[in-house]
Amino acid sequence: MCELVELEFAEILAESGKRIRHVYFPTEGFIALTTNPIDRRTSLEVSLVGNEGMLGSWLVLGVDVALLHAQVQHSGQALRMDAASFCSMLERCPALRQGLKRYLYVLMGQLAQNAVCTRFHVVEARLARWLLMAQDRVHADSFHVTHEFLAYMLGVRRVGVTKAATALQHRKLISYSRGNVTIVDRKGLETASCGCYAADKAAYARIINSG
Repeated sequence: MCELVELEFAEILAESGKRIRHVYFPTEGFIALTTNPIDRRTSLEVSLVGNEGMLGSWLVLGVDVALLHAQVQHSGQALRMDAASFCSMLERCPALRQGLKRYLYVLMGQLAQNAVCTRFHVVEARLARWLLMAQDRVHADSFHVTHEFLAYMLGVRRVGVTKAATALQHRKLISYSRGNVTIVDRKGLETASCGCYAADKAAYARIINSG
C-alpha cells in the first residue's frame, strides 16, 4: 500500500497544526522535526527521523494533526502511504500498532532528552551529537550541511556553530569545507558528544528490541 517517493532537500512534509495527509518511512536521508516555525529565531530542531523510524506516528494516538514541522534535511527515498490507508492498517494489524507505540514512546523520550541537551550542554558537545545522529541516518561518512542550517537546528548564533565546528576540526574529529562535513574520527566524536547521544541510542535499542 506504499509508494516509493523521492524526498527533496528542504521539502516540507508536514506543518504543525495542519492535518496529516501522508506518513513516510524513510529508507535514505532524513527529516528534521522542528517546533512551529513562527520565524527562524523561535523555531528549534527537536528530533531527526531516518530509516529507524517514521513520520506521522501521531496517528497511532488517534490524532490526525501534525504536532511538529517536518522538513527534509538530506534527500533520499522513502515509502509513503496516505493517512487513511495507514489508519486502516493500524486497525487490522496489532503487531504494527504495538511496534509503532514503542517507537512513539522512544520519540517522546528523544524530545525530552533534547530539551535537557539544549538547556544544559555546550554547543560543541551538542554539535557532535547532531553530527553523529545525522551520520547514523545518512549511512555515510560525508554529507552536506551549512553553518546557517546548523545554527537554526541548534538554536544558536551562526558564530557559535562556526566556533564549535572549528574546535572539532582542530581535534581532527571532522573535516568541514564549504558545507561538506566528513566524520574523520567517529569514536572521538562520540567522546566529544554529550551523554544524550548514548542515552538516545540505548533507549531505542532497549524499547524497540524488547518487542
